[in-house]
Amino acid sequence: MLREFEAAAGYRTVALVDNDPSVISPWPELPVLAGEAGLRRYLADNPGETWGAIAIGGLRGGDRMAIQNLMADCGLHIATMVHPTAFVATTARVGEGSQILARAAVCAEAEIGRATIVNTSASVDHETRLGDGVHIAPGATLAGCIDIGDYVFIGPGAVVTARCRIGQNSVVAAGAVVLNDVVENTKVYGVPAQSRLSRHFKK
Repeated sequence: MLREFEAAAGYRTVALVDNDPSVISPWPELPVLAGEAGLRRYLADNPGETWGAIAIGGLRGGDRMAIQNLMADCGLHIATMVHPTAFVATTARVGEGSQILARAAVCAEAEIGRATIVNTSASVDHETRLGDGVHIAPGATLAGCIDIGDYVFIGPGAVVTARCRIGQNSVVAAGAVVLNDVVENTKVYGVPAQSRLSRHFKK
């Protein structure tokens, strides 16, 4: 997905990195480097300014953050990618290594953490704060003044209403409508959104 707009963002992909040594490159001109050791060898053999971006989404925000820290430790600069069709307000802040994809909107005074993804056609409205390693899936809508903790996943088409707080490591399922705060380490789904525990232990 990032290759769709790498040139517009000012980058050219020169290699891929994967921990699985059997992975075959989807692009014949690009080598696949085997894990951290392969990356360090490549950088030693190709000195100069090199940038890195992470192409891992879904529920793996913690992995994205760990990989980003590893890339920085290897000497890579961390690329922050904004698709040319995305809207990012001049007063919004986008953290290092985050990706704002096609037709997404990040509105006034919004704050996006590090290694966070705002996916295709997702909307992050005014004064909303996203922590590190968050993934807002395609078509999700976050109304204004929302606080999203680290490593949260908001599923495709989900809606979080204004002034809600989603605790870290939580998941909002696809199509859910969140009307109230969600505590950390919780999965909610449905309309209105509720957790599995609240459904099974309702008084």
